[in-house]
Amino acid sequence: MDKKRIAIIAGAVVVVGIIIGAILYLNYELTKSKPEDVFNAYISHLQNGEYEQMYELLTDDAKAAYSQDVYVSRNKNIYNGIEAANISVQNINVQENRNGTATISYNMSMDTLAGEISFANIIELAKNQEKVYRIEWSSEMIYPDLDDTEKVRVNTITAKRGNIYDRNNVLIAGEGTVSSVGLVPGKMNENPEEDIKKVSELLEMSEDRINNLLNASYVKDDTFVALTDVAKENYDLKEKLLQIPGIQINDSTARVYPYGEELAHLVGYVQNITAEELEENSNQGYTANSVIGKTGLEKIYEDRLRGHDGSEIYITDSQGNRNQTIAKIDVQNGEDIKLTIDVSIQKYVYDEFKNDKSAVVLMNPKTGEILAICSTPSYDTNDFILGITNSKWESLQNDANNPLYNRYQASYAPGSSFKPIIGAMGLTTNKITKDEDFGRSGTSWQKDSSWGTYNVTTLTTYSGPANLANALIYSDNIYFAKTALKIGASTLASELNKIGFNKQIDFEQAMTASKFANNDTFDSEIQLADTGYGQGKVLVNPVHMASMYSAFVNNGNMIKPYIEYSESPKSEVYIENAFSEEAANTIKEDLIQVIENPNGTAHDAKINGITLAGKTGTAEIKASKDDETGTELGWFNAFIADENSSKQYLIISMVEDVKGRGGSHYLLPKVKSIFQKII
Repeated sequence: MDKKRIAIIAGAVVVVGIIIGAILYLNYELTKSKPEDVFNAYISHLQNGEYEQMYELLTDDAKAAYSQDVYVSRNKNIYNGIEAANISVQNINVQENRNGTATISYNMSMDTLAGEISFANIIELAKNQEKVYRIEWSSEMIYPDLDDTEKVRVNTITAKRGNIYDRNNVLIAGEGTVSSVGLVPGKMNENPEEDIKKVSELLEMSEDRINNLLNASYVKDDTFVALTDVAKENYDLKEKLLQIPGIQINDSTARVYPYGEELAHLVGYVQNITAEELEENSNQGYTANSVIGKTGLEKIYEDRLRGHDGSEIYITDSQGNRNQTIAKIDVQNGEDIKLTIDVSIQKYVYDEFKNDKSAVVLMNPKTGEILAICSTPSYDTNDFILGITNSKWESLQNDANNPLYNRYQASYAPGSSFKPIIGAMGLTTNKITKDEDFGRSGTSWQKDSSWGTYNVTTLTTYSGPANLANALIYSDNIYFAKTALKIGASTLASELNKIGFNKQIDFEQAMTASKFANNDTFDSEIQLADTGYGQGKVLVNPVHMASMYSAFVNNGNMIKPYIEYSESPKSEVYIENAFSEEAANTIKEDLIQVIENPNGTAHDAKINGITLAGKTGTAEIKASKDDETGTELGWFNAFIADENSSKQYLIISMVEDVKGRGGSHYLLPKVKSIFQKII
C-alpha cells in the first residue's frame, strides 16, 4: 500500500472519528435536556410570535393530534385576536418523574385589549426516543379552562362620543340621522354601465371606486353596497338618485352638526383617523376605524369627548354558547360638554354677518361667558362628516373670501376702537386728566418739523374743548396721538404688556397674540403717536378686545373670557386693575355719549330705553400714508352700560373691506339689530 493511500485512509478514519464523537456528544447533551429549558424556549418563541418553532417543541403524540397548520392557526388567531403583549411567566416549579416525564407549574400573565390576564397553569412534558423533553400540548396551555372544541372570542363595545350642547341644552354636535346611499346589484339593469356613470356624477365618486365596491367578494345580488352618506335633508339629490335602478337609501347614524355653518369655526368636526394620527396616538386606544377631532372644540376636547371602547374576551362552546368570560373592560362613553354659547344668539350674529368677512364676539362682560363667537364667511361642517366631494373641497380652497379661515383667532389693526384703551391708560398713569384741553389742532397735526411731511389727520373738527369726552365722541385721532406721546413709549409699552399684549389670551381656542410693535418697542415717535388711535403697528385679537372692554363695566378689572358652561358663572378676573377704577368709569360714561350724543360717531346705534356704550373704529390697511389702493377694516364695539340691567352683553365686531361701504358705520345697523333681538 503506497503512502498516498495510507494518508487518505488515515484521514477518513479521523473524519469518521470526529463524526462519531460529535454524535455521541450530542446524544449525551440531549439526554441531559432539562424540562425547564424546553419550557423556557417555548415561552421565548411565544413572546416573539414564532408559532412554527413552538410546534417543534411538542411531543410526537401532540403532533399527531394537531397538524402544524391547525396548531399554528389556533395559537396565532387567539393570541393575535386578543392582542396579547408583554407575555411573561413567574413562579416556575419543575418536578421530574422517574418514568421520563416532568410536570411544570407556573403563573402566566399578559396584556390584552381587555386588560391584563393572569392565571396559574400546569403542563406535562415527556422524553422522546432521543431522550429529549417535549411538551404534551393541548388548548389548556393557552388558557387552563379552554377545551380543544371551544373558541376564544373577542367583543368590542364601541364607546359613544360625547355630545356638545349649548347653554340651554340644545344639541350642537352629536349622534343624528343621515341617509346612506347604496346599490343593490340584483336590482340594477343588466348592463349597468350608464347607471354607474350617473351615480358617479351625482355623488362625485369615481366609476372605478363604485365598481370596486360592487365587485367585492362578499357582494351578492341582494347585498346593499353602501357608497356614501348624504345629508338627510338633501332631498333634491336623493330624488335624482332614486331614479336610477338599484339605488337604495337607508337611514344611518353619524355625528351631525345641526348648526354646521353657524358654529363651524368654534365646534369644528371629526373625521376618520389617518395613519399618521394613529401612529402619533399609539397606545391611546385608537384603531384604524376610529374617528378623531380634526378642528375646533372637537379637537381641543378630544380626550374628553371620545370615550374608551369596552372589550371582553370570552370562551364559547362548539355551538357558540358563552361559557366563561376571561377578561373585560367596561365601555366608557365620552363626556358630554356644555358650552356658554346660546345658539339662538349665535344665529342672530351669523345671519347679520354671514355675507361679510368678519369676526364677532358676544360676551357677558360681567362673567366672561362667550354667548356667541363667529367667523364669516363659513362652511358646513356636515360636509366633512359625510365625505366632502372634490368639487366642494376645491370650491372652499379656491374661494377668495377664505371661508375655512378662522378670523376671530387672528389679530387686526383696531383703528379708533382702540382709543378707549389709550384713554384709560392715560388716566390710569396720570399722564392726562379727563378735563384737560389739548387745544385746537384742526384736521392735520404734527408734533414738530422733525416729522418731516408726516401728519396725523382726523376727519372732524368740533367747537368744544379738546378733552377726553369730546375726543371719544368725535373720534379725534390727533387727541389720542398726543395722549400716546404724553404717556411715553416706555410707559405705554409697559401698560400694554400689563393688559395681555404679546402673549396669547387664556382661552380654550388658541388666539393670535395682540401686539403693538414688531420688536415690542416703538421705532419712532410717529409710530407711538399712530398707536394712540389704533394704527401704527398695533394689532388686536377680538377675544382679547372683549376682555379689555370688559374692564369698563368692572371697575377696571379685565374679565377672563371662557366657553365651557358652569352652573355658577365663574366671573374670573383675567387682569386685575388693568385700569384704575376712576379711569374705567370715566371711559364708560364717555362711551355712553358716543352713542347718546347726536354728534357721536355711533349715534345711529342708539336704542330707546337701553343704555348702550360703544366705540367705532376704521383701520386703514395700506402700504404707505399716500397709498390710495389700500383697504379698510371696520370695528364697532358696544356694551350694555346699565349696572342694573339683567341683560349684560358686550359685542366686539370687525368686518374687512368696508372701504366705500361707510367704514365702521357699516357695522352699526348690524350690531344694533343684534342688541334689539337679544335684549
